[in-house]
Amino acid sequence: MKLIWRLKSLNKYNNWIFKLAIATLLLGFAFRLLFYQSSSFEPNIETAFAESTELSKEPVSSVDISKPPPVTVDIPKPPLAADIPNPTSSANTSKDSLSSDLQEPEDETPQKGKCDLFTGDWIPNPSGPTYTNSSCSLIEGHQNCMRNGRTDSGYLFWRWNPRDCQLPPFNALRFLEVMRNKRWALIGDSISRNHVQSLLCILSTVEQAVEVYHDEEYKSKRWYFPSYNFTISNIWSPFLVKAAIFEDNDGVSTSEVQLQLDKLDTNWTNLYQGLDYMIISTGKWFLKAAIYHENDTVVGCHICPGKNLTEKGFVFAYEKALRYAMNFIATSKHKGLIFFRTSTPDHFENGEWHNGGNCTKTTPAKEGEIELKDLNKILRTVELAEFEKASAKAAENGVNLKLLDFTNLLLSRPDGHPGPYRQFHPFEQDKNAKVQNDCLHWCLPGPIDYWNDVIMEMAING
Repeated sequence: MKLIWRLKSLNKYNNWIFKLAIATLLLGFAFRLLFYQSSSFEPNIETAFAESTELSKEPVSSVDISKPPPVTVDIPKPPLAADIPNPTSSANTSKDSLSSDLQEPEDETPQKGKCDLFTGDWIPNPSGPTYTNSSCSLIEGHQNCMRNGRTDSGYLFWRWNPRDCQLPPFNALRFLEVMRNKRWALIGDSISRNHVQSLLCILSTVEQAVEVYHDEEYKSKRWYFPSYNFTISNIWSPFLVKAAIFEDNDGVSTSEVQLQLDKLDTNWTNLYQGLDYMIISTGKWFLKAAIYHENDTVVGCHICPGKNLTEKGFVFAYEKALRYAMNFIATSKHKGLIFFRTSTPDHFENGEWHNGGNCTKTTPAKEGEIELKDLNKILRTVELAEFEKASAKAAENGVNLKLLDFTNLLLSRPDGHPGPYRQFHPFEQDKNAKVQNDCLHWCLPGPIDYWNDVIMEMAING
């Protein structure tokens, strides 16, 4: 009986030993399996860290940026205005770098097709002008309609709106940034002087220009923007060719103009190659009485009774002078940007400048309400014909010549002239006083300010 009990006890003991051994084996196998798996899936942290450190230390110059890696998402470029950093003295202002900047449109919405900036409408502009006669001290007295007592102000609250595209408003800060170290000139007659004052007044909202030069008669001037090393010149050259003029500021002549049709005016040609941007214009002065010279010989005249000279007419002189000037430009190999601006329409009614003409409108004209006068049509026809010839030749010679045809833009603004308010409070002493009216130049602020919107779009936004 005892033997049987011992055998049973031994079997129990052996079973316990056997189970313990089996458990030990299973535990060992599980531990080994766990260690193997953890070794297989653990990343090589030391190697990965070393690789990332080596990449971060690699110099930027060794990276090939000429061919950026392809991307699958179309990321639009921000507008250029956001791309311009605060300039430093080391900023690249070469013509090549500037020309690449000028290809970038400011408007975030790209415009399809070619935009006609010169066909449009005047639409209400409740915000009004960006400057006034009190904020800009550069307005000439004859165009300072506010100071001179003009009573209506509706002419100030319109803006030019092209019909088939958006025209961003003039950005004075961006204009000055892009024009850093550059030189502009507006070359022509008193309309050019009218325009340069408009441009300077808008730019004065960012920085006041300093007058650094004027000629003896204060007809040619130059202004400087110190923070931008930028200059704007107004070069008096109403015929573009050499001329001896005998008249006062009110347009009263004591003798015919002596006009050299084959000699360009050195007032502008001597400065021409040193300019980066130009707006060149002429026109109305060719309507004046003049004696014409070629090869230092009198060849005829316009309005010269009793002189025993052949009446050639102003078209004869205008074609010759304009062709000579435009040919000079087209063959100059100038690397800047040159605008040729057509002559502007006037709005004299009931007469002309010299015989009591006036302009009393206070609102823009409706489409078709005003037709271009015959004389203006003739001038414009000559201008467009000569520009077309010159632009083809300019393209062959790498000259960047563009047309500014503001005829339609200003034709519908008979309300924008000084009229009797070219003088200081003309009716203060006598409400019925007969005074000289100006229906040719433009009040400042006024419609001519929107020339600058168009010019900026063409010159800077491409």
